[in-house]
Amino acid sequence: MNTLVIELHPQAHTIKCTDADLVVKLLGGRTISAPLVWFPSLSQTTQQQRANWELLGDG
Repeated sequence: MNTLVIELHPQAHTIKCTDADLVVKLLGGRTISAPLVWFPSLSQTTQQQRANWELLGDG
């Protein structure tokens, strides 16, 4: 029996920070999010600072 293995390498397309969450939209259409409290240095920034982001590498 053969099994087809597909390797997925999700790449970020858009990043957004709400007051409570970090939200990442991936090129494949999926969205992932995590609470900002998981990122102490990020949660202490202003909304203007969070809006100034840059993807590095392949996202």
